Amino acid sequence: MSEITREQVMEKLKQVYDMEIGLDIVTLGLVYDVKINDGTVEVTITLTTPMCPLGGFIIEDARRRIEEIEGVKEAKVHLTFDPPWSPEMIDPEARQMLGI
Repeated sequence: MSEITREQVMEKLKQVYDMEIGLDIVTLGLVYDVKINDGTVEVTITLTTPMCPLGGFIIEDARRRIEEIEGVKEAKVHLTFDPPWSPEMIDPEARQMLGI
């Protein structure tokens, strides 16, 4: 069994999209923390707004994709709104593309 890396987790999270904006959660700056411990991956994310109608889908999609990584026994996705998300957290290239 190979060691699970933060890079592997982030690559999987780049496949999780906020369909309203059309960008992945990594590019949007929604991933706050990644912890890996003995086959368990815990990720803390936020949403662009607490009222995001896609929140449940995004959380479940993130969990499912992390569990695709070889060696992951369990994925836990925690949601936080502290600190609140802001457009400044978007990847600079994506901000430019969006005209922000």
